[in-house]
Amino acid sequence: MRRAVLLSAGLILLSASAGFSQTNRPHNVILFVPDGLRGRIVSPETAPAMAEVRDRGVNFKNSHSMFPTFTTANASAMATGHYLGDTGDFSNTIYTGYRVVPAGGTVTPFLESDPVILDADEHFGGDYLNEETILKMARAKGFSTAALGKLGPTLIFDHTDKIGVDGTHSIVVDDATGSKNGVPLSDEVKAALTKAGLPLATPPRGENGKAGDAKTPGTLVPNTAQQAYLVDVATKVVLPLFKARNKPFVLVFWSRDPDGSQHNNGDSLNTVTPGINGPTSLAGIKNADNNLAQLRKALDELGLAGDTNIVIASDHGFSTISKESKTSPSAKVSYGDTPKDFLPLGFVALDLARALDLPLFDPNDNNAKVPDGAHPKAGNGLLGQDPAKPELVVATNGGSDLIYLPKPDKKLADRTVKALLEQDYVSGIFVDDKLGRFHGTLPLSQIGLKGKAATPTPSIVVNFRSYAEGCSEPTNCSVEISDTVLRQGQGMHGSFGRGDTLNFMAAIGPDFKAGYVDPLPVNNADVGITISGLMGLRASGNGGMTGRMMSEALPNGIIPKAADGTVTSKPAANGLRTVVKFQRVLSQRYFDVAGFPGRTVGLDVEAGKQKTAGK
Repeated sequence: MRRAVLLSAGLILLSASAGFSQTNRPHNVILFVPDGLRGRIVSPETAPAMAEVRDRGVNFKNSHSMFPTFTTANASAMATGHYLGDTGDFSNTIYTGYRVVPAGGTVTPFLESDPVILDADEHFGGDYLNEETILKMARAKGFSTAALGKLGPTLIFDHTDKIGVDGTHSIVVDDATGSKNGVPLSDEVKAALTKAGLPLATPPRGENGKAGDAKTPGTLVPNTAQQAYLVDVATKVVLPLFKARNKPFVLVFWSRDPDGSQHNNGDSLNTVTPGINGPTSLAGIKNADNNLAQLRKALDELGLAGDTNIVIASDHGFSTISKESKTSPSAKVSYGDTPKDFLPLGFVALDLARALDLPLFDPNDNNAKVPDGAHPKAGNGLLGQDPAKPELVVATNGGSDLIYLPKPDKKLADRTVKALLEQDYVSGIFVDDKLGRFHGTLPLSQIGLKGKAATPTPSIVVNFRSYAEGCSEPTNCSVEISDTVLRQGQGMHGSFGRGDTLNFMAAIGPDFKAGYVDPLPVNNADVGITISGLMGLRASGNGGMTGRMMSEALPNGIIPKAADGTVTSKPAANGLRTVVKFQRVLSQRYFDVAGFPGRTVGLDVEAGKQKTAGK
């Protein structure tokens, strides 16, 4: 292992030199993130601009999202080059161990919020990720930096640079820009916006932000107006400003589409087909594609194209939501906002409260007790006699949930695991190594969720069942059980199925090969470390990055070898085994799928017959 790590570091140093010209000046980098873009949905018809980058540049056909496959988690990996066990951004909703005032005083905040991120920074020693980001490193080196796009992941790329009052700071423009919660704009940027005829505040999503309910379909339109503004800011303000500065730059553009349109789509109310393959979701993909095309056109017009690398990496894939279960007690209860026999929001918290015989309190309702026939407002739950000192916390997220035991109670962990193993919506359980081994489960360390995190590490991560329905390509028509306020037929992610772990990734530019199909596995942590290598950046804080430089995609880069691997737990009493299928390059593991064989897209029944791990 030590030799592999040293070899990986050597590859980084060797390959990083590809990003420098003879004058030792690195080329520029634009990281374009089409949130929620599936790995195999891109074609010349669905997304011509992205298809062109893939086909003319580098096609990372074997790409991977980090599990849990959520937005802020993968933003943290891209931004730092670290796995989630280091960044501590385990999902969009986490347990912080303290009441987060900007999130309404809850201990289970939703991280797609600038004030929440900044509050977490303050609580966790000034940097909740506990790792330096590529924009912070680039800014410290004197480069121009900017992050534009979706609220939450945009700020993550330089969240410790809070003031933003002059050109030495990163330019941050997201949904909150222009409001009291937004990152302030410098006078220089304000003047440039005014000169370009653009407002100083980001417009709202409008109709695209409407999710509907159990009786009312969600949106039928993509996030056009908001993203048109953001891409105008990028092309008419930021890029011209960067050209005038005449310094290398790193620009992150995080497109909310297709994620937002897939989540809220109104094409498939309470039915799993067409699900996220209806016209609204496809329009969201095209909207993001149009944004990329506008960025590339601006680079051409400004004379920057020849000196700029473009990396496209979606944070995760996507699935259609299912709310069906034959075993869940909560699905047999009547709720005013949930169709009969469907899983309600917060079904994990509800089912565990019943199985463990513990009172359930709502952290998003001032810790009020959840009454019979109701569910927690945001799905999160505090279980125990005293909500201020819960025995168990459920952080609800979507295709997977996080469970925390504030006190490492091994007996409670065992009871919780046994309760989860009884539910047909579960497909794979992972337990903190500190709690010991439990039949049917695997330790968090096997999937990169143990490290140097400053935030509390989950005690149990539960993955939900997924299957394919509606088309011939399973990763394009994945369906998954989701613990979410959204409805059956709308879109979600977060699971360990290949529909969610297979993201889209491609690159083009002076430091990348042309017309190259990369067969090696890559992931979002590799994105961060590759950009760092191309720009000659080095972290000065909490140690080096843990991703892999994608050297095989660079001219004259070294092409390492890959190998397949499988880890299988001992069987639970009911025969269920958690299985992880992965690929390895040097010391890096790339997680394809995990769960109970036959309950996860990409993990067939035969996978459960592999050698048992951890004997």
